[in-house]
Amino acid sequence: MDKLRTDARFFLLGALGYPFVEILWRGYTHPTMALAGGIGAVVLFRINANLARGRLPLRLLASGAAITLIELVFGVIFNLGFGMDVWDYSEAPCQLLGQICLPYSLLWCLLSLPFCFFCAREKKPRPVG
Repeated sequence: MDKLRTDARFFLLGALGYPFVEILWRGYTHPTMALAGGIGAVVLFRINANLARGRLPLRLLASGAAITLIELVFGVIFNLGFGMDVWDYSEAPCQLLGQICLPYSLLWCLLSLPFCFFCAREKKPRPVG
């Protein structure tokens, strides 16, 4: 039950935080970004919990890669599949299908830094028994 509560808290944090960052960055967002943010926050928490003793650069790279993969999946589904045109990186350098690009992937690595520290402060549930 503790795991579910922790996941729910991180999902809510991401569902509110990701669109907020997007509004700050480009002035608007899309409702699908709340879902992407919620999923992303849970994934980032799990990455940081599993790599807690790992070096910070490894955690940042893994976090940035996870967010990039989530953006790719959401972009393929919502932008390419449903034609929603939430974003388009086709003019960006080192892009894939116009849905992800290297500059934003690197930016996500940096933006993961505060999240890594936030995850480190989260108390892990104690084993029962």
